[in-house]
Amino acid sequence: MSGIDVRLPSARSRMRSSRLGGVPTTLPASGSTPTGQLSLGLAANQPTVVDGNAQRLHRPLADVVHISGWLDAAEQQELVEQFRQWAIPPAGLRHPRVPTGHVMSVQSVCLGWHWQPYAYSRTADDTDHAPVKPMPSGLVELACRAVAVAGMAGDVAYGPDAAIVNFYAPDARLGLHQDGEEPSDAPVVTISLGDTCTFRMAGVDRRTGPFTDVELRSGDLLVFGGVNRRIYHGVPKVARGTTPGWLDLPPGRLSITLRETGLP
Repeated sequence: MSGIDVRLPSARSRMRSSRLGGVPTTLPASGSTPTGQLSLGLAANQPTVVDGNAQRLHRPLADVVHISGWLDAAEQQELVEQFRQWAIPPAGLRHPRVPTGHVMSVQSVCLGWHWQPYAYSRTADDTDHAPVKPMPSGLVELACRAVAVAGMAGDVAYGPDAAIVNFYAPDARLGLHQDGEEPSDAPVVTISLGDTCTFRMAGVDRRTGPFTDVELRSGDLLVFGGVNRRIYHGVPKVARGTTPGWLDLPPGRLSITLRETGLP
């Protein structure tokens, strides 16, 4: 079955995808992470919770919720193990390429729907054209749990059907952008693993300052929806060597972003 190319009537989505395609890549083998990363103990990586989530949940902007230490060590390790399987071809890990031909520094693999700048399809059309890997039921459950704990479940059942999994090797960055290719206004869920990063937000109608920055550590959750569902956001900085020592992840940061696309 050929890919279903879905584009929305926005300036960005009207841009053609690059004919050059993405650049396939691979991960170092499990257990081969170089020494020198911080061996942070679990206790040091988990917040003190007082009165439920009161102390570890904060709202940096309207309809934006950050919960630190949301996933425990075992849950984080399980996601990293799954990521290693998702990264394997077909439809495996690659550096996406924007329509201008620039290769993105982040490495990405998709589940449910394949995303390439700036369109969704059911096949990895920028690499091997293989069918995208299915959306795991465990990730769907995790996303639903995230939306509920963030208080954004709403009156309509949340149905995430796409995951964009980005790996930031040392020095990788992600420029300010909108998650704007989806018809759905349902919240976006981002789970952070590995190195600590600066997650930057601008506005829904601007990518310039003033900015709101949130520090995301391994195991943190960020959910944004409502008035800020399409806020411009990016990752200007990753703190090298801050991955917990017990997490079998190559040097860098892993983000798992879960979305309800609203696509047929």
